[in-house]
Amino acid sequence: MLTTIKYPQPNEWEALLKRPVKDATQLNETVARVLRDVRQRGDEAVRDYEAQFDHVELSSLAVSESEMQEAETLVSDELKQALLLAHKNIHTFHSAQKFKGEPCQVAPGVTCWQRAIPIERVGLYIPGGTAPLFSTVLMLATPAKIAGCQEIVLCTPPDRKGKVHPAILVAARIAGVSRVFKIGGVQAIGAMAYGTESVPKVFKIFGPGNQYVMCAKQQVSLHDVAIDMPAGPSEVEVVADGSSHPAFVASDLLSQAEHGTDSQVLLVTTSETLIPQVQAEVDRQLALLPRKEIARQALEHSKIVLLKDDEEVMQLTNQYAPEHLIIETQNYRELAAKVVNAGSVFLGSFTPESAGDYASGTNHTLPTNGYAVAYNGVNLDSYQRKVTFQELTPEGIGSIGHAVELMAEGEQLEAHRRAMSLRIDYIGKNKKP
Repeated sequence: MLTTIKYPQPNEWEALLKRPVKDATQLNETVARVLRDVRQRGDEAVRDYEAQFDHVELSSLAVSESEMQEAETLVSDELKQALLLAHKNIHTFHSAQKFKGEPCQVAPGVTCWQRAIPIERVGLYIPGGTAPLFSTVLMLATPAKIAGCQEIVLCTPPDRKGKVHPAILVAARIAGVSRVFKIGGVQAIGAMAYGTESVPKVFKIFGPGNQYVMCAKQQVSLHDVAIDMPAGPSEVEVVADGSSHPAFVASDLLSQAEHGTDSQVLLVTTSETLIPQVQAEVDRQLALLPRKEIARQALEHSKIVLLKDDEEVMQLTNQYAPEHLIIETQNYRELAAKVVNAGSVFLGSFTPESAGDYASGTNHTLPTNGYAVAYNGVNLDSYQRKVTFQELTPEGIGSIGHAVELMAEGEQLEAHRRAMSLRIDYIGKNKKP
């Protein structure tokens, strides 16, 4: 099922680590057309696309208060308690990220500082296709609320009866979402990016989605709104050795593979004897999964890579830059210290990716497709801007004024030089004897 590559040379790694690629020409054109239409026709266009893509006729795009209350009755108390526990842990972890901007005196009379200011209105996209991702509501809305965002707008596709999955609505209420709209796909991204009669324009859009949603996010980010990160299909790399439990390793590979047919899983190991044991466990566990056909297709473009030592393992890992990295070797802390590129790292045999996906407290919205070399996952900073402040006293003018004059003159920016020179002259003339 999983292709095994034994002892590939470093010059072969780039080709080996390539993610599945689809021709995006038609995708880009389709997305651009839908976005243009939403921009021009607003709610009318959104309703038309909901009828076309989600097969539902909507009289109102907004989820009503009565629908929010109804959702509370449809979610079991056990699931509510699980959502509350997860929310508590996510809240605790992200609250610890609060920024304290201390004033810094960089020179006598020159004080600079930063202040974290929340983005006023953010938009969250929550997929509702093959699985209702109510956990993502908690992951995205909880830090937004902690950051102090004034308005948190959520879009998610409804079912054919025009209803949003009740667990998504309960999670939205727990996490402090302001307004929920029954909109999916490209039309949801367009509505939040441009604003419609019903949906307010947001300043930054967060959340995962299929290839159409991700393409739409990237297109609107060029001119109209910020996005959390570029992203693609979800992925995991598992690093294992002879001490690893084959059933655990297989379950970690499959928990990622069941996300979608375009997901990718990668097992990297120094133990040749582990490979057939994991293959056997994958086959056994796959047969038990309700989403086995999805997982099976994902496994078709996934790999097992056998390498000679830990040094090669970590070099390949950092080149791959996985979204999720699970290190379940005996010396996992030693290898963890060598991680440079990864979205989120899971350490030891008892830390499955699903812990971070739901309830450990870390965020599961992470960079994919190798973007972990430059991007981090969603965190509290994602919902804030760091605004810098500076104040100069007359003493500060004395500290840096002449340097500013010289540098402005050197760049031939006379107005810049004059803005400082006028103050220097003023202070000189009004200096008390």
